[in-house]
Amino acid sequence: MDIKTASALHRLRLVSAPEAVSFLLLLVCSVLKRTTDFNAVPAMGMIHGILFILYVLFWLDAWRCTRWKLPTAAFYFVLSVLPTGGFFAERKLKRASEDMVIAARARREGTVNA
Repeated sequence: MDIKTASALHRLRLVSAPEAVSFLLLLVCSVLKRTTDFNAVPAMGMIHGILFILYVLFWLDAWRCTRWKLPTAAFYFVLSVLPTGGFFAERKLKRASEDMVIAARARREGTVNA
């Protein structure tokens, strides 16, 4: 795995969990707005919007660098619009990047034709 692919996956992993947390907090703020006088939706909405845009940009970059097939790319995008999907995306991306590193080392050492 080259450095561009590794860094693209790392950036996507870094933003996926905070994006999921911001989504959950936005949902909580929406409920609080309807049930109390507390209204943090505008601030939380902006934070979540910025993190979501970053997720989509990093997702596009990771898709370009890793050359994911359409179902894989769509899977990671769908995870971004689910309230807890970012946590699953982070975990799955971590496993995928570790597998890519192992395969790249094996190819470099000539152990396997991966």
